[in-house]
Amino acid sequence: MRSLCVALLALILIGCAQQPAKDDSLYRDLGEKPGITRIVEGMLINVAGDPRIVQFFTKVDIAGLRDKLVDKFCVIAGGPCVYAGDTLEESHKGQNLTPSHFNALVENLQASMDSQGVPTPVQNRLVARLAALRGQVIEK
Repeated sequence: MRSLCVALLALILIGCAQQPAKDDSLYRDLGEKPGITRIVEGMLINVAGDPRIVQFFTKVDIAGLRDKLVDKFCVIAGGPCVYAGDTLEESHKGQNLTPSHFNALVENLQASMDSQGVPTPVQNRLVARLAALRGQVIEK
């Protein structure tokens, strides 16, 4: 019986070890959901005035996009949100986005974070996580 308990305990500990600890520090540093919402709204306002990429947003439900981006950024930042939208590949398919388009969006995001007083190291942490998704947005 004792060896059965030890084996079960070992299995439980192995299972726990395989589950990474949730790090929500970036989520908190961005101001949680209200802060992320302000950042996304500012980014979308910046995009509306950016001739490099505004054409990609002309036929988009901006309020719906805002809500999906808030949830996506929240998840990426380690927050408790749930993203229920399309995959990045699906939502960007056929748009022929280039690295320049992606970079323009990131510049608009950074400008929004600057205006919200988000410290540069925190901005860099979010941008690094987004950069890892770049290949899912840009068509090859």
